[in-house]
Amino acid sequence: MNDTIKVLALDLDGTLTNTKKEITPRTRAALRRAAEAGVRIVLASGRPTVGVQYLARELELDKLGGYILSYNGGCIVDCATGAVVAQEAFPPELVKPVCDEARAAGAVAMSYNAEGVITEHPEDEYVQLECFTCRVPAIPVQDLGSFIDFDVNKILLSKNPDEIARVEEHMQQKFSGRLSIYKSMPYFLEIMPLGVEKAQSLRALLTILGLTEENLMACGDGWNDISMIRLAGVGIAMGNAVPQVKQAATWVTADNNHDGVGLAVEKFIFEEEVELPPEDEFLF
Repeated sequence: MNDTIKVLALDLDGTLTNTKKEITPRTRAALRRAAEAGVRIVLASGRPTVGVQYLARELELDKLGGYILSYNGGCIVDCATGAVVAQEAFPPELVKPVCDEARAAGAVAMSYNAEGVITEHPEDEYVQLECFTCRVPAIPVQDLGSFIDFDVNKILLSKNPDEIARVEEHMQQKFSGRLSIYKSMPYFLEIMPLGVEKAQSLRALLTILGLTEENLMACGDGWNDISMIRLAGVGIAMGNAVPQVKQAATWVTADNNHDGVGLAVEKFIFEEEVELPPEDEFLF
């Protein structure tokens, strides 16, 4: 076993879960072995905390130990105690301007409260997808920017993939230098407090745990995973990852429908021989 790896950070959608939003049996078994061996598992996602908790329970991280890193690093929760280890709220003075500019750009804006996804457009297909993914309902509101008078960690924008680049350019022009703005999926644009990203939060968690980047292994597939892939001593790109993630990675594993995370855990944590499906290739 590789004793250097003490923390395993996993993106969820497109990484830990397959296209059915399920964890494959081989991956589940590998993660349990790792957790029982003392590796701390971190579920690192753009999802809200409530949208990650059911997977943490499924992996028994409340008993085995682990963390939820939600909102792309905007909040870190200890699975064993439920305590918030660290968090950063969205600048309240920018909530309404972001919602207004999103509307002007023709995008759908959404955020989260304790009940679910709050939005002016609950019928939108991407809102429905977010609700399905997080297993929470859509909460319709008249004016999102005015409705949010409480702390939120991010605002999520959606638009068709062929138009999302235009929305991103518009939002960058309006809020560059004040907020972090990046795609997480071909149809989702994340609007975060400035500097909040998975790598920054993982670095803070490693410091709390008395560990370094060399003790971190990270697996991901999307644009918002690049920072943690680069940070980690061992960075794993899924076979279904975007090219930029593969370029940043130490190794490319199988895709999320073919036990990609499980194979990576077996290879790098347990130092076992693994065989990838024929269509997948090693980076090195």
